[in-house]
Amino acid sequence: MSPRIFWSLLLGLLVLLGVPLTILFLRTHEKVTETVVLPPRGEASYNPLYVLGQALRADGIEVQSRQRLQLAKMALADTDTVVLLQDTRDLPPPTVQALLDWVGRGGHLLLRTQPPGKDTASTTQGPLLDRIGVESLFHKARCQRFHVEDDPSHEEFCRGRRFSLGFQARADAERHWGREGDLVFARLRHGKGRIDVLADMDFMRGAGAAPLPRKRTTAKDAPQRDGLHDLAHRDLTRYLLDPNYGRGTVWLVYGSRPPTLLARIVLQGWPVWIPLLLALLGWLWARAQRLGSVLPSPVVERRSLLEHVRASGELLLRFGHAAPLYNAVQALFLHRLRLRAPVAAALDGAARDQAIAEVLQWPVSRVATALTAPSPHDSSALRERIRLLLQMRSLL
Repeated sequence: MSPRIFWSLLLGLLVLLGVPLTILFLRTHEKVTETVVLPPRGEASYNPLYVLGQALRADGIEVQSRQRLQLAKMALADTDTVVLLQDTRDLPPPTVQALLDWVGRGGHLLLRTQPPGKDTASTTQGPLLDRIGVESLFHKARCQRFHVEDDPSHEEFCRGRRFSLGFQARADAERHWGREGDLVFARLRHGKGRIDVLADMDFMRGAGAAPLPRKRTTAKDAPQRDGLHDLAHRDLTRYLLDPNYGRGTVWLVYGSRPPTLLARIVLQGWPVWIPLLLALLGWLWARAQRLGSVLPSPVVERRSLLEHVRASGELLLRFGHAAPLYNAVQALFLHRLRLRAPVAAALDGAARDQAIAEVLQWPVSRVATALTAPSPHDSSALRERIRLLLQMRSLL
């Protein structure tokens, strides 16, 4: 078959199979568009005021975000605005004084009361709230009705801690929201600037409370809403930012910390480290020794030369072979004698004993006893003669 015929047949086969399959696919499948909301990433995952900052930038406002209030690193102008989501109880008195001095020159400060916590008996509100005249905080949160044309049951500040103002602060208040002595919002004059005290700032966050039902609800039962995506929240935020809006920089102090590397690894990297951990545990289990009672250590061979010599001597002595032991020690002595006193070693008999006694300055009888072989079964005489021979050898 020629290549031209082969490729023609292959192309025809693809057309015959491909056209019906394409028609079948188009008739049995439908194109559907689905929107999936992904979890926030980067700064949006830890900055609750990130959406507010993006909205202000889109409106042409210069925005700066900070984790903590650090006036030394923030060049605040007299027309700037500071949204302080950070807990004001953390601010030291010098920082509070510097912040109030800036507000007195024309700045605009928005802050919130600390949210209700587990310690409902605590009355500590920090130096900043004390300085601006906030007298008391209420631990029980309650929703505040917020009239909206298309949402008549709209409510706000359901999770905020309401507050009351002192006499001087009430005199400086331009506007307030709530009943007398039970406020959720108050705008106070301070020099040329303004201070807005809010029960909470959930409506400014990236995620806040969902539309509440028409019936009266408590803060505990309030559902969740999508923060600045709610039109009423945008209007309320724009109203609060009005004094210096468009005149200076808006500083967003969100007061939260970005997640650490360890937290990211544990919470987001589990598809990687869990299989690796299981593989490591499996390898350790395969390499581990069997479980059970501890086996005794094997007996180590004793290779001491002295022990071998002592055992050989005791064996010869036990079987009545004392002569080889004596002859070995005597030969050791005579070898030393030939090195140190060759004249005495060349003699024999009584003459040799006399020469050795003169060299060692010993009695001749003692030398003769040491050089005389003992009886084969007299172990005491053997030990005595070996002792004398070794002593004589050491004196040479």
